[in-house]
Amino acid sequence: MSVTVRIPTPLRTLTKGADEVKLEGKNIKDIVENLEANYKGIKERICDNEGQIRRFVNVYLNDEDIRFIDNLKTPVKDGDHISIVPAIAGGNSADK
Repeated sequence: MSVTVRIPTPLRTLTKGADEVKLEGKNIKDIVENLEANYKGIKERICDNEGQIRRFVNVYLNDEDIRFIDNLKTPVKDGDHISIVPAIAGGNSADK
């Protein structure tokens, strides 16, 4: 099952500049493991020490947040699109 994973700009140094990669897997956990197997160091940027998706990283399967599906156990099928989106925070208190 080939799925397309969209890589955010901050992680593209690990994918040699690729903004999308194709990977095989039956669920999100498999995809994360295959990302790491092909692009060393990417898992530690996406997952915490327990192997869970970091709080400030959002992962979407076909525009649905996996946290509201089955998290890492969320099944994927051929042709699916996964987006890794780091949360953006900050701002200027003067803007309020």
